[in-house]
Amino acid sequence: MSLTERVQKDMVDAMRAKQELRLSTLRMMKAALQNKRIEKRADLDEKEELQVFTTMIKQRKDSIEQFEKGNRPELAQKEAQEIAIIEAYMPKAVGQDDIDATVRAVIAEMGSPTMKDMGAVMKNAKAKFGDARVDGKLLSEAVKKQLGG
Repeated sequence: MSLTERVQKDMVDAMRAKQELRLSTLRMMKAALQNKRIEKRADLDEKEELQVFTTMIKQRKDSIEQFEKGNRPELAQKEAQEIAIIEAYMPKAVGQDDIDATVRAVIAEMGSPTMKDMGAVMKNAKAKFGDARVDGKLLSEAVKKQLGG
C-alpha cells in the first residue's frame, strides 16, 4: 500500500472516529501529495512521497519557532501535534547519538578536516546514513561541534 493510499484509508478512519485534528492533518497531507503529483504529471514513488512529508514537517517546525517568538503557545502546540501525525508515516529518524557517532567516524576517516571542509564532512556523513531520515540541522550542528566551529 502506498503512502497516499494509507493516508486516504486513515482519513476515513479519522472521520469515523471524529478525530478533527488528525483528519485536518491527513487532509493537508493528501492535498500536498496530490499537488506534487499534479506538478510532476505522474504518480509519486515512495521516496517522493516521503520528501513531501519531510517538507511539511520542516514547515511546521518553522511555524512553531515563529509562534513561540510571537507568544502563541497554543498554535505552536497544534503544529507540534501535526508533526507527530505526519512523522507516523515516516521511517524512524536517526537520533542525536547516532549522528554524533557517525560524524566522529567520518572525521576520523577524513584525517583532520577543518571548518573549510564542513561541506565534505556533511556530504560523507549523509552518505553513511543512506536512506535513513536525518535532520540536516542536527547534522550540521554536530559537524560544527566536532570541527570546533
